[in-house]
Amino acid sequence: MDATAADARAPRWSVGGMDCPVCADKVRRAVEALPGVDDVDVSAISGTLSMTLDPARTAPTEVEARVRALGYAIDRAAAPGAAAGGDAPRRPPAPSWYATAKGRLALATGALLATAWAVRLLAGAEAGAWAFAVACVVGAAPLARRAWAAARTGQPFTIEALMTVAAGGALVIGAAEEAAVVVFLFTVGEVLEGVAAGRARSGIHALADLVPRTALVESAGELRSVPAAALAVGQIALVRPGERVPADGAVVDGVSEVDESPVTGESVPVAKAPGDGVFAGSINRAAVLRLRVTRPATDNTIARIVRLVEEAESARAPTQRFIDRFARIYMPAMVSVALLVAVVPPLAVGAEWQTWIYRALALLLIGCPCALVISVPAAVASALSTGARHGLLFKGGAVVEAAAATAVVAFDKTGTLTAGRPEVTDVVPLGVERATLLAVAAGVETGSSHALAEAVAAAARDAGVAPRPATGARVLPGRGVEAHLDGRRVRVASPALAAETGVLDEAARVVVDALEAAGKTVAVVFDDAAALGLLALRDRPRADAADGLARLRRLGVEAVMLTGDNARTAAAVAGELGVEPRAGLLPEDKVAAVRALARTAPVMMVGDGINDAPALAAAPVGVAMGAGTDVALETAGAALMRDRVGDVAATIRLARATMANVRQNVAIALGLKGVFLVTTVTGVTGLWIAILADTGATVLVTLNALRLLGFRPDGDVPTAARPDDRRGRAPVPPVPAVATDGDRARRPTVTAWTTDPTSPPRHGTGARSRTPADG
Repeated sequence: MDATAADARAPRWSVGGMDCPVCADKVRRAVEALPGVDDVDVSAISGTLSMTLDPARTAPTEVEARVRALGYAIDRAAAPGAAAGGDAPRRPPAPSWYATAKGRLALATGALLATAWAVRLLAGAEAGAWAFAVACVVGAAPLARRAWAAARTGQPFTIEALMTVAAGGALVIGAAEEAAVVVFLFTVGEVLEGVAAGRARSGIHALADLVPRTALVESAGELRSVPAAALAVGQIALVRPGERVPADGAVVDGVSEVDESPVTGESVPVAKAPGDGVFAGSINRAAVLRLRVTRPATDNTIARIVRLVEEAESARAPTQRFIDRFARIYMPAMVSVALLVAVVPPLAVGAEWQTWIYRALALLLIGCPCALVISVPAAVASALSTGARHGLLFKGGAVVEAAAATAVVAFDKTGTLTAGRPEVTDVVPLGVERATLLAVAAGVETGSSHALAEAVAAAARDAGVAPRPATGARVLPGRGVEAHLDGRRVRVASPALAAETGVLDEAARVVVDALEAAGKTVAVVFDDAAALGLLALRDRPRADAADGLARLRRLGVEAVMLTGDNARTAAAVAGELGVEPRAGLLPEDKVAAVRALARTAPVMMVGDGINDAPALAAAPVGVAMGAGTDVALETAGAALMRDRVGDVAATIRLARATMANVRQNVAIALGLKGVFLVTTVTGVTGLWIAILADTGATVLVTLNALRLLGFRPDGDVPTAARPDDRRGRAPVPPVPAVATDGDRARRPTVTAWTTDPTSPPRHGTGARSRTPADG
């Protein structure tokens, strides 16, 4: 299938005027009714519509016509994330409120309303009534058209329908002035909703515009300017001081400081030297850098963040799903109540028809569930935008809601709580020369990009030793790696495997125990006949690990460290950080540990490697750290761009603030509805107060949600009660023991995660893990 045909079957549009999830749901239900339409996805935060379409049954123009009939603007859009690619089509700036269709309607209705008051004042009440009727009809006509279009798609109960009935009924019973005021206030409310929604989505749109339109590329010794979207992997781009980086890449020449705050939220410029990765959209501060492009424009970090946030809106929180179901019952129920209010009192007790019809019309306005329906998605949209600005990415409202309930955080050790860059601290030959031991170990590890392999290669290089030629290298899952040198099989593996093979004598065991007691990881280099020597490595804790764990404790959240390392090494690291260790865990053991924890308290799992993917998937909330693998990101529900342990606490703080905001929104929506339901039925308030209550609740909920845009997730964490006192929960019990190889040496994994701009584009599942048991 060519590109044109594929685009026709998976079209994507930009939809203007969708200011809330109610609008998005209206569009979704309208286009789903068309034949040949499947997999419809509508995002209010990004203003997009996409689907799988059979052009033989429904033409794209029919989809566009149906959306326009609902009152929304629609145009074909670029693929997701493409706008983050330099010269790709940019989203035009949002028009001022008075330039939108809703803004123009509000201004026209307001002008007619003011004119009607002037007519009544100058020409009398009868002429004024006609003027008010004209103002009402002009303002309500677009609403009636939208209501009819929605009704034709099987959506009779919309706010436009309720407004049309209420305004028309008010005209019939002679309340033309109130009808005109109601229509005007409704249009003003829609304008305010649009302005507020625009603020919520502006952060994501601004992120997509960070990538410059052009880039300087070296070609045949000359510099030429090309569209940034056209940069290909492997090209060399030059970035001068003060310029934005045009693509994800790796520095090949130059030393400078790069401001990554537009992408990760990290306020301190980061030093960059040859070999270091840079993000598209970051700012070069000091000196000229030459970089090799490692990702195409459509797959750079910013494009992926934009896609993630856009897709996250579709992942609704459980609370939102419940409210949506409730709203579909609530509106028809309120219409039924209004009908009963209109007819029962006059028929039952002979009450005045006009009075009770008037009250019923007011009830119709209160029957709109807009404020309640947007209470969750408005808060979540603001949280997604705030999180993206601070390097905290959620994959939807469901993840936000689950993260807010977190009571225990399970951390992977290597690359998460530790730096993930082990160094060889001890070389212990056993019957061979030190140089021979290093040459053999480096030969077995040749070709691997794992942290352990790099550490061994660095030790050999520092000693001036060349690796021995090796063939047939392969991974021993959870144990180590082996290869053939000089016709014999040689392994670099855990002490446990060496002991099983029978090559580790008592004297060597004593040395292994001593090294592990010092908090080091030990690997044994051996062939089928004997041990050649021991290599001890040490991976130091991250500089911010202790503070990050302290922040969690102040939030009342416990921390547990899960690692495939031996018990003594794990205890040494855990003691330094003040965290409970669970050692000797294979990937399946980590899954069992997470599930055991989840049986007693809500759990968040934080990891960075392929070996962490099963545990990340098993946890209620999986969080991928910013130096992990593609697989970790795909299975996790959230990601930390800044690669900070402290951002785990920030993620929980933002999630809790979001859910607190949701509770406030629901209270505002239901509280105002309840109060004015009573006052309307008793005749205390009328039509214009009813629409003020409805529009006011919607605006208040939206404004309250917008407060999250100014929230600082990494702000001061208040002192909390002791962890065992939080929300009445008991202390988290130990994880039941699992059958593991507690003495095996751990192996650090490759760190080629999606937010590492130096990694190549992902094809398939990402990098290969040599040692799934890594901590």
